[in-house]
Amino acid sequence: MSISTQGGEQHRPNVVKVGGKPAAGAKPATGGGAKTPPKGVKGGPKKPITPVKVNQGRNWGPIAMFAAVGLIAVGIIGWGAWAAFRPGGAGYDWETRANAIDGITHVTTELKSNHTYNPEKYDQNPPVGGTHSYVWQQCMGDVYEAPIPNEHAVHSLEHGAVWITYRKDLPADQVAALAAKVEGKEMMLMSPVENLDKPISLQAWSYQLKVDNASDSRIDDFIGALRVNATQEPGATCQGGNTATGDKPLNEQQVAALTQQQQG
Repeated sequence: MSISTQGGEQHRPNVVKVGGKPAAGAKPATGGGAKTPPKGVKGGPKKPITPVKVNQGRNWGPIAMFAAVGLIAVGIIGWGAWAAFRPGGAGYDWETRANAIDGITHVTTELKSNHTYNPEKYDQNPPVGGTHSYVWQQCMGDVYEAPIPNEHAVHSLEHGAVWITYRKDLPADQVAALAAKVEGKEMMLMSPVENLDKPISLQAWSYQLKVDNASDSRIDDFIGALRVNATQEPGATCQGGNTATGDKPLNEQQVAALTQQQQG
């Protein structure tokens, strides 16, 4: 005997399936609930494992490079300090530097600065000061290939020039080496000199140095200490002077003509 409901539909009783496969159309469990740890195992999240650092050693390349650069810098600074403050170095005043040059002669007696049109006799050869011409020898890095009048050269020394002189028998390569120290440099001039007792002689006002070879380092020391500094007329020019060679100074008429030419 069947039991019917209104509308003729039949109701199936609710079925609860225990175990086995899930019923058709049913979704599997998603594990939303907390899992129970196995017996004997403590619950909670696991602690992260600290990675083990592997010592790869130092990179000595950059360290060595920086050390080398540091040593070079210290060496440069040390060399500069030594060069400046060695006896006669640039760290001293020019007179101290000049007097420290081995073999230099310094005339300490008064050297007259009078002007004349006449030839003069000097105590030194070449002269280092004294009465001189009204006109200086041009000393704008001029290299004269023949002797020049002493009277004009001494006036250049009064202005602060360094005058390099040499014997005519000095080898050509040494003459060229001296010329390279003079050419294009203001307050410098150069010429051969008769009867010079040494191959090379340098003059500044009241100072003189004689050497045997153009490679002598004292030449640069002399120029560095005395050029411009050993002057009787600070600020005087080397431009517009006499450019003629020979052994006699310009006479009064020649000086007047040169002066008029410069003014005109």
